[in-house]
Amino acid sequence: MTIHSSKHQDDVDKNARSSYFNLPALDISVAFPQATPASKFPPCASDYYQFDDLLTSEEQAVRMKVRECMEKEIAPIMAEYWEKAEFPFHVIPKLGALRVAGGTIKGYGCPGHSVTGAAIAIAEIARVDASCSTFILVHSSLAMLTIALCGSEEQKQKYLPSLAQLNTIACWALTEPAYGSDASALNTTATKVEGGWILEGQKRWIGNSTFADVLVIFARNTTTNQINGYLVKKDAPGLTVTKIENKIGLRIVQNGDILLKKVFVPDEDRLPGVNSFQDTSKVLAVSRVMVAWQPIGISMGVYDMCHRYLKERKQFGAPLAAFQINQQKLVQMLGNIQAMILVGWRLCKLYEKGAMTPGHASMGKSWITARARETVALGRELLGGNGILSDFLVAKLIRVFWMALQAFCDIEPIYTYEGTYDINTLVTGREVTGIASFKPVALATRSRL
Repeated sequence: MTIHSSKHQDDVDKNARSSYFNLPALDISVAFPQATPASKFPPCASDYYQFDDLLTSEEQAVRMKVRECMEKEIAPIMAEYWEKAEFPFHVIPKLGALRVAGGTIKGYGCPGHSVTGAAIAIAEIARVDASCSTFILVHSSLAMLTIALCGSEEQKQKYLPSLAQLNTIACWALTEPAYGSDASALNTTATKVEGGWILEGQKRWIGNSTFADVLVIFARNTTTNQINGYLVKKDAPGLTVTKIENKIGLRIVQNGDILLKKVFVPDEDRLPGVNSFQDTSKVLAVSRVMVAWQPIGISMGVYDMCHRYLKERKQFGAPLAAFQINQQKLVQMLGNIQAMILVGWRLCKLYEKGAMTPGHASMGKSWITARARETVALGRELLGGNGILSDFLVAKLIRVFWMALQAFCDIEPIYTYEGTYDINTLVTGREVTGIASFKPVALATRSRL
C-alpha cells in the first residue's frame, strides 16, 4: 500500500511538473518590452576599422549572402534548438544553397573560394550561431578537405559533389576517449584482410557523427604502425554511434561516441593520401584558420547584440549606452574584435601565399579564442541579469538575450577543440625555439629507452 501511494504521488508530481514546464511561451513584448529579442538579429556594427574594404568583391558577396541567410533563417530558431540540444535538419537545404560547403576546394561542384572567403563565411555563420558554423566546419574544412587533399580521383568524384550540396553529410573522427591533445597516439586499429580492412576501436567528441552519411575515420595500420584514413558508411555493420548528452556549449552540434567493432572497409574506401599522422596536418592547417574565424564571428554577434541593447535598455532615466562604464566595456569589446579580425585576415593571407606555418595557425587560433572569451564575458556583463537567462522555465519563456548566454557557453568548446589553448601555444613555442615541450623531459627520455 505504501509503495502504491508513493507511485501515485510520483505520477501526480510528474504530471504537475509536465504541466508547469509546458506553459505557452510568454509574449516577449509583454515580458520585456525595452529591448529587441535575439530572434530579430541586429545589424552589423562591429566592423569599426572597415575591414570590408580589404575584401574582394567576391568575398564581400559571400559575406552578405551568408549574413542575410543566417539572420533570416537561423536567428529566429537558434534559441529553441540550442535549448533542446537538437539539430534543425530542415535548414540544411538553405545552408546548402549558400554554396559554402567545400570552401576552398576547386572543382567537383565545390565553390573554390579563397581562404579569406571561406573564413568570412564561417565567421558570418558563427556571428548568428556557433553551432551551425561548427556543423559546416566539420563537414567542409575537415571531412571534405581530407577527401580533396588525401583521396583518390575516384573518391573525389564519388563523394565531393553530393557533400558540396549538403545532400550528404560527413564527419571527421580523429579524437579518442584516451587521446585528445595527444591525437597521434590513437588506439583505433586497421587490419588488412582480403579486399579491405577491419577497423576496431573508439572515437569521441565527433561532431555530426550521429547523422553523418560518411565518416572519415583515422586508424593505426597494424602492419606499418602508421596512421591511415578510411571512409566508413553510416550503415556499416559493427558501427555504433551514440549522442553525447548534457553539453553546456555548442548544444545544437550533435557530438557522438563512435564504437567500431570489426567494421569492414573495402580497399576502395581507404584514403591513399593518409599514410602517417603528418598527413592530417595538411588538413588541420586549413581548419585551424577556419576555427580561428569562428570566435571572431561569435564576438561580432555579441557586440552587435550589446550595441543595440545598450541603446534600447534604459535605467535611471537614461539608456545604458549613456553610462561611462558601459561605454568603456563596449569599446574594449570592439577593440578586441578589430585586433582579432586583423590577425585572422593576416593568417589567411599567409596561407594564400604559401607562407603560413603550423605555428602561425596555432598562435592565431589560441590567441583569438582567448580574446573572444574576454569579449563575450564583457558582453554577458553588459546584459546584466538578462545575460544569464538559461535556467529552467525562465530560459524557456524569455529568450531575449539568449545570444550572449549561448555565445558565452559556445566559446568554451571552441577554445578547446582543434588543439587546446595550451597545446597550440606549445606548437608555436616549438617553432620559435626549436624545442618540443609537449612531454616532460624525464618522461620523454624514458619513453625512448
